[in-house]
Amino acid sequence: MTLAHGGGGSAMRDLIEEVFTGAFEPDGMEDQARLEAGALAEPGARLAFTTDSFVVSPVEFPGGDIGTLAVNGTVNDLAVGGARPLWLSAAFIIEEGTDFALLRRIVASMKGEAERAGVRIVTGDTKVVGRGAADRVFVTTSGVGVIPPGRDIAAAHIRPGDVAIVNGVLGDHGACILAARGDLALSSDLQSDCAGLGHLMEAILAAAPNARAARDCTRGGLASALNEMAEAAGVGIEIEETALPLRAEVKGTCELLGLDPLYLANEGRLVVFVPKAEAQATLAAMRAVDTGAGATIIGRATEGPAGQVTMRTLFGGSRIVDMLVGEQLPRIC
Repeated sequence: MTLAHGGGGSAMRDLIEEVFTGAFEPDGMEDQARLEAGALAEPGARLAFTTDSFVVSPVEFPGGDIGTLAVNGTVNDLAVGGARPLWLSAAFIIEEGTDFALLRRIVASMKGEAERAGVRIVTGDTKVVGRGAADRVFVTTSGVGVIPPGRDIAAAHIRPGDVAIVNGVLGDHGACILAARGDLALSSDLQSDCAGLGHLMEAILAAAPNARAARDCTRGGLASALNEMAEAAGVGIEIEETALPLRAEVKGTCELLGLDPLYLANEGRLVVFVPKAEAQATLAAMRAVDTGAGATIIGRATEGPAGQVTMRTLFGGSRIVDMLVGEQLPRIC
């Protein structure tokens, strides 16, 4: 990759055609995407829109790469709000000297994840910066989806007594990235949990028509997601340490390094709150989907204190689970 590939001339045109449009197959080469969907015409349907940037180091890791993160992270932000993801944009900041082979692998990952999620990458941009001005590749994705009529999923709807469910083991992505960097000579078979959650959310909403809210547990992990939800709803949330699904490798890594797995990043995990009466149906529906096979109940919403998350420990005590202060791990997504 040279600076000429970002200069607006024939080299940039070749880059776009050979690497990006050949994979994503947008409709034409205009400066904007023109979107049509029958879902937009339904009375009461609403658009959902989100954007995110991805700067993971290393850009390739066991179970994924920056491309899988970019697609799934944006798809998941739409899905947990009850939207059906439809379209994505993708903007690339590429460092001079980056191998074309790496860029093609990232683009292939994005194409594959988009197809699995049922979305299209319809527009984008590329910029090439000098050596040292980026770490090979940064990606920004924006997503548009449609919230069907009658859906209203928001943290403010959580009520005392509602049940909290996660869709699988926690902390794999954060622990995987830490091991992949090689700084601490950790040996691990862990893979990132990176996955799109749109199909899982559709199963949840079909089984639990009164589902309250969902969040994907990315930066800051489960703890930060729960704190945000408790504050928005004005309720307390209590989780059970014995119920938390954690791999032995993740626990061991955290114990070795003094980390708390509740704050480790996930890229294919969500926490959803549903009424107690719908909890078992929700579990069954989640477990019937690949990304929800490890679904388990981890806690419940309580009367208060409002905005506070607590955890009943292995020893029968209770401790406060605060928001993450600072960073446990840099450059995880």
